[in-house]
Amino acid sequence: MRRWINACALEDIPQLGARRLRRDDGVEVAIFRAADDTVFALLDQCPHKGGPLSQGIVFGHRVACPLHNWSIELASGEAVAPDVGCVRRFDVKIEAGRVLVDIEETARPTAQIP
Repeated sequence: MRRWINACALEDIPQLGARRLRRDDGVEVAIFRAADDTVFALLDQCPHKGGPLSQGIVFGHRVACPLHNWSIELASGEAVAPDVGCVRRFDVKIEAGRVLVDIEETARPTAQIP
C-alpha cells in the first residue's frame, strides 16, 4: 500500500526548477517542476559523478547535471545517450495544489536504491 507525504505546494517549486526533500537517512531527493507543471522526483545525485541534479538546468522533461552537463530524463532517471546510467526515481503526484511523494519509496535505505 502506498503512503504519500506532503512535500510542498506546487508553487513552492519554480517552473523549470527543483526543490529538495531530505530523507531520514540524510539522502536528498530532488523534486522537479517542468514548464507544463509536470512534477518528477529523483535521487539528487547524477549517475556519473554524483552531482546535485537539483542545481541543474531543467529543460523539457530533462535536467542537465551542473557538473558535467549529462542530460537525465526526469520520467525515468535514465541518462540520455551517448551517456549511460540511471538515477533512482520516486513516484510523485499533485493533489489540490500539493506535491506528494510516495513515502514508501523515500523510506527505503540508500543501499536498496539502484
